[in-house]
Amino acid sequence: MDPIFEGFKKAYEEGNGYDLSMTLSPVDPDDAPDRLYKFFRSTNFAQAKKDFQYRILYDSATPFKLPAEEGNGWVEVYLAYWKAVGEILNAKNAPKSNAKGSWTKVYDSWKEMTNALIRGYTNCGFEAWTVPCLYVAGKYMRIFAIKADEATGASTGSVNNFQDDFNPEAEKNEKLEDAARQLNRIFTICLSDRAPLDESRKWGLYNIINLLFKTYFRLNSISLSKNILKAIQAYRGDMPTLDVFPKAHQVTFKYYVGVIYFLEENYEESEKHLTEAWQLCHKDAIRNKELILTYLIPCHLLTTHTLPTLALLSPYPHLQELFLPLSRCIKKGDLAGFDAALVAGEDEFVKRRIYLTLERGRDIALRNLLRKVFIAGGFEEAKDANTPPVRRTRIPVAEFGAAISLGSKETMDSDEVECLLANMIYRNLMKGYIARERGIVVLSKGGAFPGTGV
Repeated sequence: MDPIFEGFKKAYEEGNGYDLSMTLSPVDPDDAPDRLYKFFRSTNFAQAKKDFQYRILYDSATPFKLPAEEGNGWVEVYLAYWKAVGEILNAKNAPKSNAKGSWTKVYDSWKEMTNALIRGYTNCGFEAWTVPCLYVAGKYMRIFAIKADEATGASTGSVNNFQDDFNPEAEKNEKLEDAARQLNRIFTICLSDRAPLDESRKWGLYNIINLLFKTYFRLNSISLSKNILKAIQAYRGDMPTLDVFPKAHQVTFKYYVGVIYFLEENYEESEKHLTEAWQLCHKDAIRNKELILTYLIPCHLLTTHTLPTLALLSPYPHLQELFLPLSRCIKKGDLAGFDAALVAGEDEFVKRRIYLTLERGRDIALRNLLRKVFIAGGFEEAKDANTPPVRRTRIPVAEFGAAISLGSKETMDSDEVECLLANMIYRNLMKGYIARERGIVVLSKGGAFPGTGV
């Protein structure tokens, strides 16, 4: 028991919220691998509350003193934490046949500890600097909810990175849905704090928002994330700006906002937020950078028609497997190869919800194929030796049709080819018009294929 409460008192005397939150961690620290077991065995159900009251309120061995109301609030928190630790130890030792029941008890007990913390902030005057305790409570409530719903028996070790928690196959997430409601309560008590900013719980907002985003993404309730963004916008003048929060909070927030815009097909806004997340991300956070690039690469493909380079993808073997085959086919104008690469990565593309966006890359591949036809057409015969050469701008539809049939390995009639060409012109991937009666495409002399230098 002593290490927990010694840490509590030391953190309280120093006003260190992060050290205080570590005394509520459900994971043994590396330097004390049996801390949870010793803490739980240090008392029993009959004596726990009295023992904790003595440690927090009446221990005369230290000069540390708390107001009675605030101290009793912490007694309730640590009593609930002690019970949760007991359930965690039981779950770790439970047989696989009872895994679901064990982790359900863990979740319920951890939820009670979280509720004790919430009551502390609403009724007992817990100070704003202690808000990191809510980070720990919210983080592990989400983890334990997932364990209770899936009963995977996976490790409950610390998860410091943000994760892209799409789970399209999830059908039953009772505990995770409940966890989302509890996280919303935490979000509300932070957002509605009226204290001056230097001592406000609003400094905990973005950590909780990021937990909500992760939870909503896993529940496939991404539309609920927009409610959070609307709430932030409504309180914008009464809260600190994002750039004064820790960079880890900024990166995670910008990443999820970027993905939300991506799923709404607002690729320019998505690119903006994802680029900011990429620039702020720590150079050694390879996994996080990989997740950002998963959406930033398709954004760039549609907004600027640029492809990822091998140098960019070299630290990310998984992204090389996903994007390099597509990139090579787009660059060459290989329509059949593009289709094959899209099918090969379909499962992962669908899981990440980038399939439909990447599918639009076929238009860029087609543009590059048509551009090759245009370049192969050569130059018009110069009327004057001093006149600079001008490329042939009147291309028979049949020439484009032959190239498309070869590139896609499918025979296409002239109407289908004209439809594809009209679509290219409409999307501003090609500048010109189709003269149907003459069976030719008349291309612009001033940039027939915008953005390509031709």
